[in-house]
Amino acid sequence: MSDTPRPGSVSFAEFAPLTTEQWQQRLTRDLKGADLADLRWHTPEGLVLEPFYHREALASLGTVPAPQVPALPGRWRNVPTLVVPAHDNGHAAIDHAAQALQRGADGIHFDITAPALFDVGYLAATLPTSSAYLAYTVCQQPDEFLQRLLEAVPPHTLRGFLRYAPGQGSSPDDYALQVEAQRRCLELARTCPDFLPLGINGNFFGNRGATAVQEVAYILNTAVAFLDNLPTPEGGIDATTVAAALHVHVSVGTSYFLQIAKLRALRRLWATLLHAFGVPAEVAAHLHIHATTSSWVQTTLDPHTNLLRVTTEAMSAVLGGADSVSVTPFDSLYAEPNEFSSRIARNVPIILREEAYLDRVADPAAGSYFLETLTDQLAQEAWALFQEMEAAGGILSGRGRMMEAVRQKTMEQFQRIASGEQVIVGTNRFQNAQEQFGFDAKKLLRSRSFDSTRAAYPSEVLRLATAMHFVRKEQKKKKAAVVLLGTDTIQLIYDSFVRLLPPAERPAPAEAPPTGALSILFSSAEEATLMSATNEQFRRFSEFILQEPQDDPEEMLADHDAPVLLSADLATMREALRVFGFQEFTLHGHTTDDVLARLQGR
Repeated sequence: MSDTPRPGSVSFAEFAPLTTEQWQQRLTRDLKGADLADLRWHTPEGLVLEPFYHREALASLGTVPAPQVPALPGRWRNVPTLVVPAHDNGHAAIDHAAQALQRGADGIHFDITAPALFDVGYLAATLPTSSAYLAYTVCQQPDEFLQRLLEAVPPHTLRGFLRYAPGQGSSPDDYALQVEAQRRCLELARTCPDFLPLGINGNFFGNRGATAVQEVAYILNTAVAFLDNLPTPEGGIDATTVAAALHVHVSVGTSYFLQIAKLRALRRLWATLLHAFGVPAEVAAHLHIHATTSSWVQTTLDPHTNLLRVTTEAMSAVLGGADSVSVTPFDSLYAEPNEFSSRIARNVPIILREEAYLDRVADPAAGSYFLETLTDQLAQEAWALFQEMEAAGGILSGRGRMMEAVRQKTMEQFQRIASGEQVIVGTNRFQNAQEQFGFDAKKLLRSRSFDSTRAAYPSEVLRLATAMHFVRKEQKKKKAAVVLLGTDTIQLIYDSFVRLLPPAERPAPAEAPPTGALSILFSSAEEATLMSATNEQFRRFSEFILQEPQDDPEEMLADHDAPVLLSADLATMREALRVFGFQEFTLHGHTTDDVLARLQGR
């Protein structure tokens, strides 16, 4: 129409376009002779990222990638996770959930330790099941739990997902332990169009130090195992049925751009994978991604920095296209669930939506020269690793290979953290030397639920243990303790210590203990000594101190169930260390007490 206003020009025609070559010339001039290549970012994934991208970056991808639209365009859910401990019927968590839903949460994810005890009737009577998005993780009998849930909640109103995770530390391929149960979950959920009964536990990889490439690749390998093993033509379950019932859990870490690209690459490769299984495009295009802030870089030292971490992680999740987001309370490593930290965690996504308006645009990263290139590179590397694992027999037969690959990347990160190359704010750099712990360090180290798989664990457990040593030294108690620092930790402690010394004072490299040795700290009022032991030595030692048989330490470490702190009278402890043959680790020219004092900032 003639009275329709014409849009104004946004092409900025008054500015002459600049070519990539012209930009590079300007950058070279600004660098004053320094090589532009020195600014390249070499990521732990093995990717090499340029310091500058221009329009040619998209042209090199072949075609401009189409925006990736999640299942709910422009809308993602704020879904806090509530842990329901063993011997608990869930009433407290359900009451908490009711309050959270009234205060900004869109749904609740119940992580249930004892599903048989969980009171689904109370849940149905207390929560608005027809409008709230309710999700569940159970460690056993997922089909029986879903059956009880459907008896309490009308199937057509069920909205959310079910994830089966056999236990703490369990690998995603452990779903194979209950294939029949999960097939029954598929059958039960046929009348629940808004409920996803099959979950892939990608958190397992990211929360153990896997790279973004590994996490995406191994999620796809796990999906192949589902798609290969669950279909039963005689039962009416085909690949499309399985694919439509799947959702993926991922952890989102602090590497902001990489995590955005990780989720975008996962969604892209998911469609490619399902196409290979003959799944219709309308099903292949929809993947529900539930993103949880990562435990890998959570810390007990200077814990309020966790508030900053989870904020950037939640932003990465939203901008990367997650459908639902769960933010972990900043004090979850050492404190019981409480209203303050739960409210702050719940409010992070609310601020991102209500004040930052991050729910107004679908795929805001689309068209970014840098992020589109990074997504493509990450997708290519992940697809290559996925194919390599499939060629070796897939995730079910290649579990050992997969775990060793993750372990190697984990150890590389531990080494970078010890040397200061990789920074954990408040833990290995920018520490608060005057920090007073808001928890009982001794009790925390004794806790079998203390997460020992995190990046900060070697640094913080040493700090906690040495803090106990200095307290014991001041109190002059005739007690002693052995603190299990982890596997292959002494060399990391050595590297951290050397980094603190002036170059002229740095000792010659020490001889590290054998690979795989357990690292421990022997602490009394008079001395603190770093030592190493084999798994068998530590098993026999802990049996003697505790006066009860212990499982193999290697298994205990894997399951977060190691006796991290063992206490006894000084004479008994000294004699036990001598009898069971623990080896002192000598730091050339420095006593262990000196090392611990310096690491403590004393």
